[in-house]
Amino acid sequence: MKPEITEIDIVILSFAQTDELKQITANCLTSLMASEDPELIKFNIIVVESRKDLKPFQYEYGQTVYPDEPFGYNRYMNIGISMTSAPYICLCNNDLIFHKEWATEILKPFNIYRQLSSASPMCTIHHTKLGMEPNIGILTGYRERVEVSGWCLFFKRSMLELTGKLDENFIFRHASHDYTHLLLTLNLSHVLVTSSLVDHLDHTTLNKQEPERFDELMFQQDVYYEKKWGYRLGRKWEEL
Repeated sequence: MKPEITEIDIVILSFAQTDELKQITANCLTSLMASEDPELIKFNIIVVESRKDLKPFQYEYGQTVYPDEPFGYNRYMNIGISMTSAPYICLCNNDLIFHKEWATEILKPFNIYRQLSSASPMCTIHHTKLGMEPNIGILTGYRERVEVSGWCLFFKRSMLELTGKLDENFIFRHASHDYTHLLLTLNLSHVLVTSSLVDHLDHTTLNKQEPERFDELMFQQDVYYEKKWGYRLGRKWEEL
């Protein structure tokens, strides 16, 4: 009797401004498809591509879509989420390299702890700089870039019944912070799975933006973020 296949929806945001950045997305997809036995794990892949003149190009292994709406990290993730239906969703940057059985490993705590809502894999580049090592267990917490790897967020689809759509006011920066605060506010559990390895090459697209666009992506949501979450984090409204 064949084991049951687990389906995971993968939403990847890409901006192939250059051939190099296009190849980074392609490498991400190749590593993803090589990471698991397709008879055990099925990936349903949506690539949301920001470079409109690349249309109708399709990346391998999934569907590539070119939204008419202006870019917003959460807006484009919501578009991808709306096109999928599997019980698990993974929201990904395009500059990722997936190690063998990362999905098998990240699913394990979900099968043990039924109340678990969200998880992130470990990055052997970033997390080791923090003094962490692979295979040191399942770590609970909500620290950004520690337990919460904003570049790769894995969660149950059912969680969206509580959280609703991602807040589209965040076009880039603070998107993962907003996700983290929402988990805390709703008392939804999150873990870092250190046996699940997904490496993040970190800001390969962001670093190629012009200074004005870089500032827009990184700093223009600061006021909104503070208004939404500052008072919940102990800062008075009139100080924001």
